[in-house]
Amino acid sequence: MQAARIAPAHSTRDETGLDPASLRPVPLTDAGTINWTAPADGDWLLISYWQRGSAQRPESGPHTTPESYVVDHFSQAGTQAVIDHWESALLTPAIRKLLKRSGGALFEDSIEIETDALPWTPALPAEFERRRGYPLTDILPVVMLADEDPVFAYDPVLTRRARKDYWDTVSELFNEHHFTALRDWAHSIGLRLRAQPYGLQTDAIEAAAIVDVPEGESLGFKNLDDYRCLAGGRDVAGREVLSCEAGAYQGGAYTTTWKKLLRTMGGAYAAGLNQTVLHGFSYADAPGAGWPGFAAFTPYNGTVGYAESWGPRQPTWDHIADISGYFARIHLIMRQGVPRVDVAVFRQTGYTKTGIGASWFTASGVPSGWTHQFVSGPVLDLPGARVSDGRLGRPAYRALFVEGDRFYANACTMTPGTANRLLEYARSGLPIVLLGAWESASVPGVPRDGADERLRALLTALLAEPTVKTVATAAEVPAALSALGVRPDVRYATPSTLLTMRRVDGEVDYYYLCNGKHQENAKPPVTAIDHDVTLSRTDPNGVPYLLDPWTGGISRVAHYNQDGDGIRLRVTLQPGQARIVAIGRPGLFGDRGGRRAHATATDADLVRYDGSRLVVRAAEAGTYTTILSDGRTLTSRIGPVAAPTELGAWRLTVEDRGPARAVRSVTLDRLVPWSQIPELADVSGVGTYTATVQADGPAYLELGEVTDTCRVRVNGRRPGPVDQLHPVLDLGPYLRRGPNTIEVEVATPLGNALRVADPAVYGGLTRQPYGLLGPVRLVPYGEAPLE
Repeated sequence: MQAARIAPAHSTRDETGLDPASLRPVPLTDAGTINWTAPADGDWLLISYWQRGSAQRPESGPHTTPESYVVDHFSQAGTQAVIDHWESALLTPAIRKLLKRSGGALFEDSIEIETDALPWTPALPAEFERRRGYPLTDILPVVMLADEDPVFAYDPVLTRRARKDYWDTVSELFNEHHFTALRDWAHSIGLRLRAQPYGLQTDAIEAAAIVDVPEGESLGFKNLDDYRCLAGGRDVAGREVLSCEAGAYQGGAYTTTWKKLLRTMGGAYAAGLNQTVLHGFSYADAPGAGWPGFAAFTPYNGTVGYAESWGPRQPTWDHIADISGYFARIHLIMRQGVPRVDVAVFRQTGYTKTGIGASWFTASGVPSGWTHQFVSGPVLDLPGARVSDGRLGRPAYRALFVEGDRFYANACTMTPGTANRLLEYARSGLPIVLLGAWESASVPGVPRDGADERLRALLTALLAEPTVKTVATAAEVPAALSALGVRPDVRYATPSTLLTMRRVDGEVDYYYLCNGKHQENAKPPVTAIDHDVTLSRTDPNGVPYLLDPWTGGISRVAHYNQDGDGIRLRVTLQPGQARIVAIGRPGLFGDRGGRRAHATATDADLVRYDGSRLVVRAAEAGTYTTILSDGRTLTSRIGPVAAPTELGAWRLTVEDRGPARAVRSVTLDRLVPWSQIPELADVSGVGTYTATVQADGPAYLELGEVTDTCRVRVNGRRPGPVDQLHPVLDLGPYLRRGPNTIEVEVATPLGNALRVADPAVYGGLTRQPYGLLGPVRLVPYGEAPLE
């Protein structure tokens, strides 16, 4: 029990103000009653506290027999209870042998500790005093929660500092006793620890440096900065993989398209992701399950559940090799060498799954080419967080950016230990930009023994260093960086939605480029981009290559310019579309011709290498002029080129993948969605569109809009996987003069079929426009060598 005098000046709309100087214990009598008289100076409150287990069980149980309960995540005893259960009940000798042989990772899903009161552990009072230097009872009223909300407050500054001290203590206990202990135990049985280290008010950036494989989730993460928090901890710690639980959408069961997933994940790769784990793969069969089979996440509370039940029950699974090949190639590139990131953003409080970004960089820096990650105090204490050649850590950050604590009133706070570390960085040549009034900064929690004064002395020395700049507003950040000689690895000719990630493997640079979005529901929506981009290169003589993540094809880029120490080339991408550019020595990927001349300017549509010679391509006849890197100006003559042809008449054969299974055929004089074709209105499955078209030479096939995945055959031959986000194929090697047969195979989700097969759950779904919607065009082009 405690008592405190009410201080109306400290009250908020939801919290009763208290005078901290009046706080005192109120003992209970031996009979368990209170015998206390309040002083006469004002109104007083009696505050009672008690502790008990939360009795939390796994969500939407029952999952176990006998019933299981959530353990204490903040104590060694809680984690040891989990380990002991595994050791005694699950890890039989046979299982241990299998684990040793197969390896892999122990996985922990997101931390969803649910209680209406305050997270607690029996040792918390003692640990708090040991770590913070004062008794937890001094601040207990302002950290207590009722129905997940605070009840009392001191003055605003003291309240903020007190709550910061409490949650920092919880975070330290959580990361030490839970993640560190589980990781070490996993290693002892031959496994790594893969975990989603968020869901509480704890330092997830530090946790990402502790676990072997940190993991995010596309469902819960609000924007790309949530991934950048985990990527910062991973990269400074020298770990390799950032995973993602991908493709879960509330209410999207059996209606989610691969295109939606691809657009969701495209930007995440630019934020450091390099492993995709699809959410919701369902068993092929289960007792009593109706068509299309058991799915763990749908129905959910009697209605359409979470997407997606990926697997062979889905018609689109017929094309999964194309999708998985795309993911695999991106994952491969995103694990080459080491990451290169422009700026480390210091976070006093390392939360993630918040959607809260960095001043200037998130809103303005990213659209102009800057890349950033987040680091927290414990991450800067890692052995890898050292400055070499003016860059910080394994990601070789060019600069460190420090602003106020975004989770605690933007206060300019820092521990003396962190300030001393920053001073070491500055004296080692690392550029540092601080936003705010750091001359009057304070320590994050309740100050003890002159901590604020020690901090300010260190900051005075830091601000005097020539590698340090302070700015008053976010708008001044780019000028400060420029004054320190810091510029991004990637520079855009115009601000855009282009997102990038650089990896460096020896003398080779790999760039992942995606026309993506920072938020899932970005407004205005992403549109096509077409502008110049300058990419830094490690090898001063390196040349660019284009790596196609869909086909695996590699081609040397024939049209670009030297731009200082970088390569400037044109980037044209549709929304969600990605490409990979590598810069390395000539012949890196087996191309011949050594150091050849390349085009620096042309009025043709395209310049490419055909073996060792340069060829121009255009969709119209004419004479085209191309300037080469050796100073020559050459012309090329392209003869007559046929006009584009729209393919209108199709024969459509559909394999109905509904409960009854059937094959349906229709003739179309124009492309319309299946929902507008009576025989196909509620059909889901795989449709093959067949058309005949005349060709007089090479051409592109533009498919237009398709729902969902597709494959193409030309005269019985497959040109290769289709970029599902920009379905345009170069049919040059496949067309013959005269009539050609074009087949487009389209696979759909199961939603339309489920509307009628299970109307109690899915009847409210809107009928989706499945199929090849077009317009489909054959666009001829001509080519000619440079002369």
